Amino acid sequence: MDKYKINILLLAITLVFFSCGNPSLPKNDSMVEAESASIYTHVDWSKNANIYEVNIRQYTPEGTLKAFEAHMPRLQEMGVDILWLMPIHPISEKNRKGTMGSYYAVQDYQKVNPEFGSLDDFKHLVNYAHELGMRVIIDWVANHTGWDNWLITEHTDWYTQDSLGDVIVPEGTDWTDVADLNYDVPELHEYMIQSLEYWVKETNIDGYRCDVAGMVPIEFWMAARKRLDAIKPVFMLAEDGNPEIHKAFDMSYGWEFHHIMNEIAKGNKSVDAIDAYVAKVDSLYQSDDYIMNFTSNHDENSWNGTEFERMGVGYEAFAVLSTTMPGMPLIYTGQEDKLTKRLAFFEKNAIEWGTFELQEFYSKLLNLKKENKALWNGDWGGSFKRINTTAGEHVFSFIRELEQEKVIVLLNLSDQNQTFFLKTENNEGNYISLFTQANVVINNNSSFSLKPWEYLVLSSK
Repeated sequence: MDKYKINILLLAITLVFFSCGNPSLPKNDSMVEAESASIYTHVDWSKNANIYEVNIRQYTPEGTLKAFEAHMPRLQEMGVDILWLMPIHPISEKNRKGTMGSYYAVQDYQKVNPEFGSLDDFKHLVNYAHELGMRVIIDWVANHTGWDNWLITEHTDWYTQDSLGDVIVPEGTDWTDVADLNYDVPELHEYMIQSLEYWVKETNIDGYRCDVAGMVPIEFWMAARKRLDAIKPVFMLAEDGNPEIHKAFDMSYGWEFHHIMNEIAKGNKSVDAIDAYVAKVDSLYQSDDYIMNFTSNHDENSWNGTEFERMGVGYEAFAVLSTTMPGMPLIYTGQEDKLTKRLAFFEKNAIEWGTFELQEFYSKLLNLKKENKALWNGDWGGSFKRINTTAGEHVFSFIRELEQEKVIVLLNLSDQNQTFFLKTENNEGNYISLFTQANVVINNNSSFSLKPWEYLVLSSK
């Protein structure tokens, strides 16, 4: 269609520049550094933010945007900053899985799923979130579409095809409900970027969470990021763990850290695995790269089980760890109510909300992150240093510090009682226990006793 061929020549030139560079000039150190640098600046409101993933289909019996709005003041009170809405687009019917299909089989990139409501309903939700001081990002599926997306008939050449000319599913997957897009086609880049621009311009959303972002060329994301930031500064989350993705994205997934926590919970790894992970991140990522930490998300919950299945009685300790470690913490739909069931992915399976048993627990953690600069994100936050103890591989303790603000975290990540001394290194001082508000003095003779999976969070303010 003609409207999608606007600026294609310019885009193609840009892509050639990104992919090829200038072959006539050797690369010096400054050029290499520039190529590896990000092309954006984090939005200021992300400096101490957290993120909450919203599963609209399962959130309420109605499964609509309007029905979800009733929960937004509660989430704002809990301390939620960024609402990440799982895909809001219509779901393809052809080759769909289950009765209702996958949110990630997009039928039309510029429409709202009628099961969720209307475009006006979505605009109202975004405006309401902004009134409450929250931000909204939506899920974006750039790598593939559903089989009855209009693009598949109008622009078949935008899809990956086999030797017989048949459109195929993404290579190496069992995603039979989606068709793979071919990013060797410049026109696809332009259409997709215009669609991304549409939601920012028309609904004033604050950014995107991008599904399997690493399966789409980084050059596309860099071009898209520049175009979006020209409209308004946005926040971009990539479902990917490759450091290179941060050229275009504010935040990537901390899958490796998540899996380490799962293995520690099972007794398959010791806390020393966290040290190795921290060292790896320090060597591969820039200091201002955000990594998202989590104990659950829609994939983990539906396919691998709840945090109670994977982490057992240690689920709170790992939530504390994922909130206080460098990075941005994620809370998934229902975690604040101690959701103990796997939410069906292709069917209606509404949450039966109860007493919000863990809401105060999460609220204390999220508000500590807002108030204590030591826990802020990226370069806004404080340093991280492991505190050695006499408990060896069973207790993980650390301090985060920025100027005069400190947070010390002690975690017994074992199923046995642990009594130990801190091998303090200028960590002495007066602290307040986050969960009991008791005063705690740390000195060279400080001794602590923690029950199995017990934790202690101490703040200097």
